Amino acid sequence: MTATSTLELWLVRHGETPASRDRMLAGWTNVPLTEEGERQAAALRPRLAGQAFDSVWASDLDRALRTARLAWGEPRQDARLREMSFGGLEGHAWEALPASERDALARFSGFTAPGGESFEALRTRVLSLVDSLGPGRHLLFTHGGVVRLLSREAGEDSFVPTGTLLVVDWEARRIVSRTDGAGEASRGLPQAATRGEEER
Repeated sequence: MTATSTLELWLVRHGETPASRDRMLAGWTNVPLTEEGERQAAALRPRLAGQAFDSVWASDLDRALRTARLAWGEPRQDARLREMSFGGLEGHAWEALPASERDALARFSGFTAPGGESFEALRTRVLSLVDSLGPGRHLLFTHGGVVRLLSREAGEDSFVPTGTLLVVDWEARRIVSRTDGAGEASRGLPQAATRGEEER
């Protein structure tokens, strides 16, 4: 157990996949890490080594699980940490989407994927997991949409590159540090100004 009485979330976006590399919507589709994605995941291990966590979780999709195993070890699995389900849009290229759908996805509100989820449904399921966590430090291996959702709750609205680590003081709704991965965030989505890791 950690000594902190606050709730701290260490959020990791999985490493690069063929879908993220080629800017395709993957959602609940199981896609593997690329060789570069495995390198990104392994590069997180020195950053996480020596840290104490009260729990370690991962989405049950292969790309998040593989990232967790390369960066840390065996996590608990929970489907609530999955990416948004894009339904009939899964496998579609970002650039091929109608402008109205790209704009709604970029706004991250007021959109329901055909046969998939709404942003509100995504928020409800992700927060149900976060709300179940007790005080302490919790490591979550998840997806770009989930990281964006939780960072937005903390006042920063950005879609982070693959392999990114974001630390959030959840009670204060404050981002403590951000270490960007080497991957590219999806084109067309807002990205915060890149900054180095802050002193903890």
